[in-house]
Amino acid sequence: MKKSILYTVLIIGAIVFAYPFVWMFFSTFKPDGEIGNIQLLPEIWTWENYQLVFDRIPIARGFLNSLIVTSMVTLSVTIFGSITGYAFSRLKWKGRDAMFSLSLLTMMIPFQITLIPTYILIVKFGLTDHLAGLIVPTMITAFSILLFRQSFLTIPQDLVDAARLDGCSELGILFRIILPLSKPVVVTVAILTFVANWNEVLWPLIVIRDQSLMTMPQMVALFAVGGGSDSSIGAQLASALLLALPVIIAYLIFQKHFIKSMASSGLKS
Repeated sequence: MKKSILYTVLIIGAIVFAYPFVWMFFSTFKPDGEIGNIQLLPEIWTWENYQLVFDRIPIARGFLNSLIVTSMVTLSVTIFGSITGYAFSRLKWKGRDAMFSLSLLTMMIPFQITLIPTYILIVKFGLTDHLAGLIVPTMITAFSILLFRQSFLTIPQDLVDAARLDGCSELGILFRIILPLSKPVVVTVAILTFVANWNEVLWPLIVIRDQSLMTMPQMVALFAVGGGSDSSIGAQLASALLLALPVIIAYLIFQKHFIKSMASSGLKS
C-alpha cells in the first residue's frame, strides 16, 4: 500500500512537471488560432511553424556554432576543473585552503558585475565577433572545482599513495586513477556546463554581431523578440523546442551518472 501511494504521488508529480513540455511539443504543430485551446492534440496538424523557423533562421549554422562553443567550454571546464580540484584535495601546499576559499568567494559575485570588465578585456584581446570570445571567459568555473574537490576527497588516500610509490606522476594519478573512479562527477560537471553554455544568451548578444558566428540561443532570442517570428506563438514555441532538444537528449543519456553524483558528491569536507 505504501509503495502504491508513493508511486501514485510520483506519477502525479511527473505529469505536472512534464505536461508543459508535452503541451509545447504538440502546440508547435498547431496553427496560432488553436494554441489557446485546452485540448492537447491539434485538430489541424501543420508544419508551418517549423517552416517559418527554418526560413528565417540559419538554424544549422547556429547549431554548429553552439556545438563548437559548448563542446570546447565543457571540455576545458572538465579538464582544468579536475586538475584544480585535485590540487585542492590531494596536494599539500601553503595557502591551499585560503585559495580554495577565495575560489568559492567568486561564486557569490553576480555575472553582471564582471560583465563590463570582461567585455573590455575581450575587446583589448581582439576577440569580439570571434567564437574564442565566447569560449575563453568560461574555460574554468569555481563550481566545477568545488564538485571535483568534494568528489576526489571520497577516494581512499591509499590508492594515491600506492600510485606515487609506483612512480606515477600527479597528472598520471589524476587521469589514470582518480578520474576513472569519478565518472558520476565528471558527467555532472559536463552536463551542467553544457546546459549553462548552451542556453547562454546575454554574453553572445554582447560579443557577437556577425550572424554567421551567432549561437543557436542568440538566433532564437532575436527570432522571438526581434520580429523574425512575425509574432507567431507557434513559431516561437518551435524554435524553443529545437533549442531545448540537445539538452534533453544529453540528460536522458547521462541521467544515471548525473543523479548518482548529485546524491553522493559534495558531502565530505
